[in-house]
Amino acid sequence: MREREALQRVVAVAAIVPVASGLFGILFGLGGVGGNSLSEISADSHFRYLSGLLMGIGILFWSCVPGIETKSRLFRFLTLVVVLGGLARLLGLYLTGLPSAVMLCALAMELVVTPLLCLWQMRVAGRAVDAAAGAHSL
Repeated sequence: MREREALQRVVAVAAIVPVASGLFGILFGLGGVGGNSLSEISADSHFRYLSGLLMGIGILFWSCVPGIETKSRLFRFLTLVVVLGGLARLLGLYLTGLPSAVMLCALAMELVVTPLLCLWQMRVAGRAVDAAAGAHSL
């Protein structure tokens, strides 16, 4: 029990770093990490890290495919992560102007397509529960 509580405390404190860094990046963009003086190597490193996170999100969505009707919790969590990223991108659009067409398509995926998929998953999951309840009542 003590080890569990210690782990909880350490994770809670350690999570301050990505939350604060993410919020700082959302609010200040590249300017918050050096702006014009940001080296190409550092920018590339950060881009690759964020790309790895995106890949992980996609892999986790794939993990929802088998038995998708039972994966509501993970699907909703992933949708929340994607929508938060989309809202950050939308703020950037407001603060800095229109990005490329590719980025606008990404924004549509983040704020329209993914939430619609989540609603669809919720409907499929609800129907599966109803079907199981109907089968048990026979």
